[in-house]
Amino acid sequence: MVIWSQPAKADLRAIHDYIAADSSYYAKKLTQDIVTKTDVLVELPRIGKMVPELGDEAIRELTEPPYRIIYEIKGEDVFVLAVIHRRRELLPEMVER
Repeated sequence: MVIWSQPAKADLRAIHDYIAADSSYYAKKLTQDIVTKTDVLVELPRIGKMVPELGDEAIRELTEPPYRIIYEIKGEDVFVLAVIHRRRELLPEMVER
């Protein structure tokens, strides 16, 4: 099961709101694309690459340009921890579990 953390949901809302200032269509499309991208994690949780800044095998990422979808594998579940712009520095507190 893919479970979105509250911080990841907040990230997604912030992305939507920021883009919606210019285009409500693109904001909706991009946020839907990000959520859809995580659907594969139910069957293939290790499909993403390990997050280089963290060096933890269980914390991985998918990309939906220009965003990084950071997630953690815990047993049968996958927890989406954060969605950040690829140009933004990833700080450990952004992916607190």
